[in-house]
Amino acid sequence: MNSRANMSPEPAQRVSLPKPVSQRDTRLDVLRALALIMIFINHVPGQIFEDLTSKNFGFSDGAEAFVLISGISVGLAYGTKFLPGNRLKMAWKAVRRAFTLYTAHMITTFVTLVLFISGAWIFHQKGLLCEVNILALLMDPARGIPALLTLGHQIGYNNILPMYGALFLMLPLIMLLEARNPLLLLAISIGVWLVSGIYYIAPHTTLLDGFWFLNPLSWQLLFVIGFVASMHVKRGGQIPAHPVLIALAFAYVLLSFIWVTDKLWILGDYLATLGLPTVVTGFDKTFLSLPRLLHVLALAYLIVSIPSISALLRRSASHPLTILGRHSLNIFVAGTILAMAGQVLLYITNKSPVVGAIYVVVGIAAQFLYAYHLEHKRLELAGQRVAKAPAARIAMPAHFGKRH
Repeated sequence: MNSRANMSPEPAQRVSLPKPVSQRDTRLDVLRALALIMIFINHVPGQIFEDLTSKNFGFSDGAEAFVLISGISVGLAYGTKFLPGNRLKMAWKAVRRAFTLYTAHMITTFVTLVLFISGAWIFHQKGLLCEVNILALLMDPARGIPALLTLGHQIGYNNILPMYGALFLMLPLIMLLEARNPLLLLAISIGVWLVSGIYYIAPHTTLLDGFWFLNPLSWQLLFVIGFVASMHVKRGGQIPAHPVLIALAFAYVLLSFIWVTDKLWILGDYLATLGLPTVVTGFDKTFLSLPRLLHVLALAYLIVSIPSISALLRRSASHPLTILGRHSLNIFVAGTILAMAGQVLLYITNKSPVVGAIYVVVGIAAQFLYAYHLEHKRLELAGQRVAKAPAARIAMPAHFGKRH
């Protein structure tokens, strides 16, 4: 407080607050929005728009993009604040976020169960109970319910959030290692990814024999790469846009495009004869095989290195894609629920191409409307905080409250 404020406070309406300088990179929001849209489309299989998503034109898909973008965003939101004196607070914040993701996963899981079981009952379509790993749960609910709650059983298409939550549980250690030595963190991360892929180390499912569909011990590498890159840039570093690296990245993306569109998977069998681990030569999603990892990294490098692409993705804060990506968790939950409802609808209509196409369009539009609703609430709350802040900043007279 200054002496002027103590002597003669100005009226609240005349007190102005400094405008915060926004450092949010809208490219991340736009890319996250595009990844969310592709994930939604891919989670309603059997309709025409599925053929237009990125998985049909390269080794990676929306899931890899989402995790890499998340690593970058977490570096900006958590890593830059992981400073001496604030580290325990940020570590606890990461753990709390993991439990938020667990709650979101439980919501999508049980809503999915309700949708499929209700669909089977209302429309007399018992086959719905054999979809998305539901039957094993219904056959043995005494083991199935605890397995769901402990993530030992995951419903199909509801398996991204468990992996993402596990990454947030790892985040305190990731931030600590990065603060000590980023190269050491990368070396350890690569080692964990490689060992997990070679020896098939992953969280096991308990109701059915197998692994989590997305192994966090493998996917942490992509998350860490994004995290380290964002911290490097925030400390004043740069991602070098070297012509040779750009050419190599473009060549790999082109090779991936030709490989997938021409269905040259037989070449994968040749790579297997080299005797290298499948995590290096295969295309497995659970253990994030190297070709998938390199593909999403090559795409990311081209985006940040080619100015025209980067500028195309830099939209205003009020752009629909920016708003959709800003509310990613809520939109992901809504999109998952809509996708599960869409799967039920397509099942009972025998995968009608017309119904599927219309539903996807309506579902995407619904997510944009929901995002605008969330943005309106966010701006409203921000306005309320600003309105209350000046009154709180008015100092009381120096003698107020003193005994005479």
